[in-house]
Amino acid sequence: MDLQDFVAALERDRDLARVRVPVDPHLEVSGIVARTLAEQGPALLFENPTRGRMPLLLNAFGTQRRMARALGVDSLDEIGERIADLLKPELPRGVGGFKDALGKAAQLRTLPPRTTKAAPCQEIVLRGADIDLEALLPGVLAWPEDGGVFLNLGLTHTKHPETGARNLGMYRLQLQDPRTVSLHWQIHKDSTNHASVAERRGERLPVAIAFGCPPAVTYAASAPLPADIDEYLFAGFLGRERVELVDCVSVPLQVPAASQVVLEGWVEPGDRLPEGPFGDHTGFYTPVEPFPFVRVETLTMRTDPIYQSIIVGRPPQEDGPIGKATERIFLPLIRMTVPEIVDYDLPEAGVFHNCVIVSIDKRFPKHAQKVMNAIWGAGLMSLSKLIVVVDADCDVHDYAEVAWRAFGNVDYAHDVLHSVGPVDHLDHASYEQFFGGKLGVDATRKLPTEGYRRDGGWPTECVLDDDTLALVDRRWREYGIGRRR
Repeated sequence: MDLQDFVAALERDRDLARVRVPVDPHLEVSGIVARTLAEQGPALLFENPTRGRMPLLLNAFGTQRRMARALGVDSLDEIGERIADLLKPELPRGVGGFKDALGKAAQLRTLPPRTTKAAPCQEIVLRGADIDLEALLPGVLAWPEDGGVFLNLGLTHTKHPETGARNLGMYRLQLQDPRTVSLHWQIHKDSTNHASVAERRGERLPVAIAFGCPPAVTYAASAPLPADIDEYLFAGFLGRERVELVDCVSVPLQVPAASQVVLEGWVEPGDRLPEGPFGDHTGFYTPVEPFPFVRVETLTMRTDPIYQSIIVGRPPQEDGPIGKATERIFLPLIRMTVPEIVDYDLPEAGVFHNCVIVSIDKRFPKHAQKVMNAIWGAGLMSLSKLIVVVDADCDVHDYAEVAWRAFGNVDYAHDVLHSVGPVDHLDHASYEQFFGGKLGVDATRKLPTEGYRRDGGWPTECVLDDDTLALVDRRWREYGIGRRR
């Protein structure tokens, strides 16, 4: 399914609004998207943006229903269940289990991507001085203090200069001039490693940025995959079909043949430009920092392209359902590493990487602390700042229940674990960039072997018995409650 197919599907579902009047991508679209998100409204296709020469698609992933539609499922949990089913009956465990499990799941039922010659994304080819990104693309300036127009949701392709291993990543892209785009490559990302190796070798790095890719590919670019798991193999697994790639025109890379627009160019070793400020998914502006940039040599596109972008900022935003998809898809794989985990939730208010709520099947003293340390050692989960561990009978998605457990089941002299470790590149609260404090909260029932030796042991929760609940349910209409207005 390419982007045009997805838009058509949303329109059939009556989940797309076509905005035909002129709308300015400078702030105005942000106001429209914010109001639409608050009302759980439809995807928005701005057909007449006042900047650029193509329609602008926003809020395409703005609900869990649409995110599931984009991945071809009714529920986001379906994909995680597919992965779990593929791995039965022998589930790999331990530190290497996550990578092994994902590799096995991606390979069992997915054909590798294939190369094609005829590609919609190369129907039009522009080179050199004919390229004017400012005039062509309806790039968005989302927040008043943003440093300029940002081309969000572009998928950046690089490859390792020594091994040739490719990487597909989603990074913010600031438009510096009609042919120059800054690349916000965060310290923990694979493209940063590719760029640093190229710079050490004194070589320029080829870059291709694809906009409006098939939805499964766009999601795969955001997924926290291990470095040696190919994003296109994973996208094929998600979409149940091979991803068709095409050789770029001027750089030694491949991009999805069904892309809408592709930028090709090079990053020169040592070159940097100030990038930012940017109103990021944390809800705060990130500061100006020097980052590499690509000088665009070639632009290819469809004859009828749609420019898809995304606005991020203080939650809730469109990236919320993308994060929720990651949470549900990767649950079976997290359980490969930490098998005692029952379920977990990454609250959108914690911008997904700041807080983890996890329920466990507790079996031994300080089991919760063991799980905390395992999470802080699991890939990008290591960036989590707050971990709240609850018992298996707690619904981690019911924040009121989680709060009841965390507020009432904790002796803060005994049940918290304070540590220091890496934090997200964009974290503004840490006193030092890239590392800061971590807190684990053990909100499970405490065992005598953990030092809880009060008479009678841990108290029993007061709940009504099933017979009484059934009686009230049978007689509810008889009581007449709720009939009076």
